[in-house]
Amino acid sequence: MNDVHAIIPVAGVGSRLRPHTYSAPKVLVQVAGKPILGHILDELKSLGIQRLTLIVGYLGDKIQEYVESNYKFETTFVQQNELKGLGHAISLTKEIARNEKRILVVLGDTIFKCDLNAVLSSEESLIGVKDVNDPKRFGIIELDGDRIAGMQEKPDEPKTNLAIVGIYYLTNPALLYDCLDELIQSGQTTKGEYQLTDALQMMIQRGFVFHPFKVDGWYDCGKFETLLETNREILAQQNGHQHDHRDPEHPNCIVNYPVSIHPTAVVENSIIGPYVTVASGAVIRNSVIEDSIISRNASVSNIHLDKSIVSDNARVSSHPYRLNVGDSSELSLG
Repeated sequence: MNDVHAIIPVAGVGSRLRPHTYSAPKVLVQVAGKPILGHILDELKSLGIQRLTLIVGYLGDKIQEYVESNYKFETTFVQQNELKGLGHAISLTKEIARNEKRILVVLGDTIFKCDLNAVLSSEESLIGVKDVNDPKRFGIIELDGDRIAGMQEKPDEPKTNLAIVGIYYLTNPALLYDCLDELIQSGQTTKGEYQLTDALQMMIQRGFVFHPFKVDGWYDCGKFETLLETNREILAQQNGHQHDHRDPEHPNCIVNYPVSIHPTAVVENSIIGPYVTVASGAVIRNSVIEDSIISRNASVSNIHLDKSIVSDNARVSSHPYRLNVGDSSELSLG
């Protein structure tokens, strides 16, 4: 059993993913065969982590139901009623985690690929980073040798392109919470919010040492286009070695891998893939689906979809055409 206490902020409303987040929290949106949060929790489970705190807000009851129904972590749920920033969110866990020896903070919309076993074996505090092309959008670190010399949240003139990816491993939680308290009591905000980055910078100014670790894969689930891109990339990693074939589990279907089809989904007389997620309870009939996500209990029939997302319980259908087309004809439909 791993004695690290994991903290996951999942209170955001996911406004950039609307309309899909009107009825479901962002972290429960499907990607590559499971909810975004499921990818994170499966990774923590594989590491032997037992204790988990989730900071919930918007539609938090659905997140709690999902976690309690699918996992056996020792889980605490903390409510963030006002979205005042990541620093504020983490500060709400002070009474739970201040006296822990080690904590791991993972942002709830961060699907990542890295060796967390090595991270959790370290006696040093580590922050995950990755080279990016647009550093103004992220928290950025500066290095002094192998140490982090400083960090800044979304600077107007970034000094490096090393972005903080949302994975923080800390061996002195008490100091973190002291700095968060000071940050909030002083009213120090950046971009109108209490930033975790500012509290970590305060720790550095007090002599605390952080080291960076490189994250190989960092997948963005924040927008429609990037969610589909993440779906493609992760599906390719999961089953890119498989070949196109007729699937005996789905009558009269052709499956063009990579895809993820939940065992409870019904797929009939259709061509599925490549790069398609079909979630639990979904029903697809007489359709061609490519590069798309079909969410839980959705129904799709008699249609060709490409680069599409169909949300939970949605219904999408068309009507088949009957044609009798002669020589040298030209026909355009749709």
